[in-house]
Amino acid sequence: MTTTSLRGARRAAPALVLAALAALVCAPAAAWPGPPVAVPGTPPTSVPTAADAPGDGAPSDDAAAPPAQTTWALRPAGAEGADARVSLRHEVEPGGAASDVVALTNFSARPATFAVYASDGLITDEGLFDLLAPGDAPSDGGAWIAVGPVEGATARPDGGILLDVPAGETVLVPVEIRVPANATPGDHPAGVVAELVRGEGGGVQLAARVGVRVHLRVAGDVVARLEPQRVTATYTPSWNPFAPGTVTVTVDVANAGNVRMGADTAVRVEGPWGVASAEARVEQREVLPGQAVPTTVEIPVAPLVRAWGEVVVTPGVVGEDVVDGPLQAGSASFALWVVPWSQLALLAAVVGLVLLVRGLRRRSARIVQARIDAAVAAATAAAGAAAGPAPAGGAEGSPAPDAAAHDVDRAAPEPAPTATATRAGAINP
Repeated sequence: MTTTSLRGARRAAPALVLAALAALVCAPAAAWPGPPVAVPGTPPTSVPTAADAPGDGAPSDDAAAPPAQTTWALRPAGAEGADARVSLRHEVEPGGAASDVVALTNFSARPATFAVYASDGLITDEGLFDLLAPGDAPSDGGAWIAVGPVEGATARPDGGILLDVPAGETVLVPVEIRVPANATPGDHPAGVVAELVRGEGGGVQLAARVGVRVHLRVAGDVVARLEPQRVTATYTPSWNPFAPGTVTVTVDVANAGNVRMGADTAVRVEGPWGVASAEARVEQREVLPGQAVPTTVEIPVAPLVRAWGEVVVTPGVVGEDVVDGPLQAGSASFALWVVPWSQLALLAAVVGLVLLVRGLRRRSARIVQARIDAAVAAATAAAGAAAGPAPAGGAEGSPAPDAAAHDVDRAAPEPAPTATATRAGAINP
């Protein structure tokens, strides 16, 4: 019985290990806590409240319950509350002013404190509109915007106000825009945000905020011009000699005008005498005045040793904007080496193979000829040995025909006189 039990336990052990691993892999996501991430400008926003996080004391009965969420939104509004607008849009003369309202709503089941303030707008590397990081002081349109006053609010040290909003209620926050008299014409992007104020605690805390964009334009002459800057081009050959390589063009699309513009960036590359041309395009939804958006374009190109290209940036009107004036495009040229390394390697391999085959053939022919010569020499020597030693008078081991005949004549004896003749001489006188 003991031996059988041990064998059964050994057989069951792998199954138990696999079951334990499966339980760990399939554990619910709630078992792996992580910091909340809030996306700016996406109302409403909901994040766990710092005060609801478990403390360092004894565990409570509600420790397994999920932390409470704080959900809020900031929207354009009028005197009666939030309206259907998606942003604040104003055109103001230099030295002028404009007023508006935003509505801050706390959808949570408990009160929350928010920091409401204005800041300058910018475009991220991903092409999204955002505001300066918390703590960075605005210097353009955001510096011309004041929020408040609101009853019960306190001044924020870095500008704006700190506002307590009861659970489930909405508070209207006035927005005042005052444009300096020396402000330059054109767009001055900005925004108003509501940032959740968390309780003090250890660790790194994220700044969760939502905002309303402010399209602020100072009246005056409008200039709509885009320029390509810092153009760089690199070539990456393909390992396949029958496929084209890739030209990667990096360019900063800069807004050299004073109004925001969309951009259509076209990159064209061609070989010598304009052959094997290729083109690619990419669009940027928005480029703010005085800012540049990095753009990368990849183009398949035939490797013809040297290539020339051009970047053309064409501006376009964004959304509901009105641009009274010509749209000025910008261009820049570049050149680069597109050496066909894989094709040259293939050519070198083919040439090397041809030379190798020819060399092998010549070597084989020499070997065959040497064997033939050796065979002929051997056959000649065998024939000479079979004929025997040559006579003394022969130069090559065989007698000369004339000499042999002469020797025969000299060796043969002269015939003696016949008896008939003798007798005839004796009978007839």
